[in-house]
Amino acid sequence: MRRSRSIMLGIVGDSGTGKTTISQGIQKILGMDRVTNICSDDYHRYNRCERKEKNISALHPDCNYIDIMQSHFYQLRRGDAILKPNYNHSTGDFDAPTYIAPKEFVIVEGLLGFSTKKMRDAFDVKIYLDPEEELRIIWKIKRDTGKRGYTREQVIESLNRRTEVSSRYIRPQRQYADIVCNFYRPEGHEEETGGHLNNKLILRPTIQHPDFSEFIDERPEVKERCLSFQLGRDSGQPVDILEITGKIKQITAETLMDIIMDYLPGADGLTTDGIGEYFDGKETQISYPLAITQLLTSYHLYKVKMNL
Repeated sequence: MRRSRSIMLGIVGDSGTGKTTISQGIQKILGMDRVTNICSDDYHRYNRCERKEKNISALHPDCNYIDIMQSHFYQLRRGDAILKPNYNHSTGDFDAPTYIAPKEFVIVEGLLGFSTKKMRDAFDVKIYLDPEEELRIIWKIKRDTGKRGYTREQVIESLNRRTEVSSRYIRPQRQYADIVCNFYRPEGHEEETGGHLNNKLILRPTIQHPDFSEFIDERPEVKERCLSFQLGRDSGQPVDILEITGKIKQITAETLMDIIMDYLPGADGLTTDGIGEYFDGKETQISYPLAITQLLTSYHLYKVKMNL
């Protein structure tokens, strides 16, 4: 009997762009017992002290075992287990490796997942997270000071030090994504607005997206729309652009999510309970633009599963 392969999702973005937040909601939708999640940033070649001695950034491909990472992607895709390295952000060193047996769906999140063509070809769906830069800085400072033990000054120094290498090696991967996710603040808001952030989704024709046009209200008398869907260009190429405002009402968001689910006959095992959640300090908040993004991604993964 032929063994079914795993469905692969790649999530790439600069440090602090929300990769783990996106992936957690996708796991909830598909079912936690059906998803394996790994971080490709564990494949560092050097620990923190060695990187300082060699004056090399963790974001640089030469500071990572790209060949092993690439090989592991294909092992997971075939349904084979791997022995994954573990980088400890608290100590700056490596812990013992972990035995990982892939489930139906595999999510790989990290900085360099699309850096070679062979790596990109391992994924069925590719997402690049590209939030407004000021937001990314806010998010990274919150995370690294709250969870990783850094001071605000250390985080800012790290951001400044990584600017050039990020521009050279991380951000060019954006062009290879099927979906580009761009959270940004509403006009006139200087501070982060949490669940009220807008989200612009660039949907490339590399995969077939649902038809959102049936739900978008194009009446001229409607001055403010919570959703807009239009043709556009990104990096000179034609794309669809779905914009979701942070002020979208719960009923509107749930209706749109129902439309996405309707495109998946037989998807009775999927759930939308608890998606769109993110942590603001110690409190759990809800973002409907985030929830719609998580569901759209899950739609694509499940569609691949159905067509195998």
